[in-house]
Amino acid sequence: MSIETVVTGGGATGAGKLKRSLGYWDLVLYGLAYIAPFAPFSTLGFVWSESNGLIVLAYVLGAVCMYFTAQSYATMTETIPTAGSVYGFARHSLGAFPGFIAGWMILLDYLLIPAFVYVLIAVALETLLPGIDRAVWILLMVAVTTAVNWFGITVTSRANFIAVGLQVIILVGFLTLGVIALQAGKGNGALTFKPVFDAATFDAGKIFSATSICIMSFLGFDAVSTLAEEVAGGDRRVVGRAIIATLVLSAIFFVAVTWVLGNLLPGIVIKDQAAAVYELAAWATGPWTAVVLAWAYAGIVGLSNALPMQVGVARVVFAMGRDRQLPRVLARVHPRYHTPYMGMLVTAVLSLAVALYMKNRLDDLASIVNFGALSGFLFLHVSVLAYFGIRRGSVAWIRHRLVPVCGIGVVLAVFSGMSALAVKVGVSWLAVGLAYGTVLKAMRREELRVPL
Repeated sequence: MSIETVVTGGGATGAGKLKRSLGYWDLVLYGLAYIAPFAPFSTLGFVWSESNGLIVLAYVLGAVCMYFTAQSYATMTETIPTAGSVYGFARHSLGAFPGFIAGWMILLDYLLIPAFVYVLIAVALETLLPGIDRAVWILLMVAVTTAVNWFGITVTSRANFIAVGLQVIILVGFLTLGVIALQAGKGNGALTFKPVFDAATFDAGKIFSATSICIMSFLGFDAVSTLAEEVAGGDRRVVGRAIIATLVLSAIFFVAVTWVLGNLLPGIVIKDQAAAVYELAAWATGPWTAVVLAWAYAGIVGLSNALPMQVGVARVVFAMGRDRQLPRVLARVHPRYHTPYMGMLVTAVLSLAVALYMKNRLDDLASIVNFGALSGFLFLHVSVLAYFGIRRGSVAWIRHRLVPVCGIGVVLAVFSGMSALAVKVGVSWLAVGLAYGTVLKAMRREELRVPL
């Protein structure tokens, strides 16, 4: 069933429909490209230190925590397949104003996570090619990703397939070398269960803190929901199944990676936590491995991460512009490529500005992204409860009541481990959103219907 804007009280000039061309595996590959099988590498040193070495346990708990959120996403996409993701779900379930606030908060995640990747790749390239400022690499990455996404989601999907495939090949090769290094006596000397659980080093508080860092690696399965209006066929369950599959496959990758590396890490003293994987690779398997990983991260992972991230935020902005919650020019769809090109251009510029401003503050940027994501997840779970539990009186108490309640508990628990800076920026962003939302309400720019 197509989704088409019905304009009441003023139209979104130039707004149109997104092209329905994606299948199940396109969605899964999009989610995997967004998350990236390499994701644990970027926070390896931080999670290892914070968890007292129980890095696998932290990632398992992270996956369990995210399951509740993935299930709630799957539930909502079957009923409300909208490009606005959490914004669309909350708008239909909780009302126009809460929907706007949900969209505003998830934008803190979607706007900043591309900037995080741009900075991450710039750091890797600066290490490989010293002398070139990070700003140059950031500008180049923004230009390349915008150019690829401009020509449509089908082109992006093909790029995702290639990038994910290359990552898996390199990852399997690196883990094989890691196992060989363990057999040669490096680290723990074998694949032990010490990274999973060790009573001597277990600290519940530190594990929850480490898990809050791990959440960063899983962010992206939720972005699959932003493609709900571009799925071919009429089966609304496809998006939900793709979301769950993306989370499960990512969890398998992450546990495998951290199990091998967690057994190698006791043999080395990490000097720079941000570059832990490169230090470990050079020590355990040879300097050439570290160089290969750095180039792979800078090129393959950077492109495959940034492409779907830019796609996701452009579609959230498209949906909010279509509903006049943001300037309606953002809802324009390219007549030939069927992409929300104005939303893409504007968000690319914003991500570029943030990346350039915070090019030397990667850790702070990551914590702020997490705050935005968790805020969106909180609205998601409340939307499930309100729509199914209260409005429809659903008797499916596990899926429509227990899962979102558990999800809310998990989100609040992870919030407790947030850094002070993330809370400060997040609360400030919320305050601005409340003020802007109040203005929209006073102008009666909240009531647009998008029939499903």
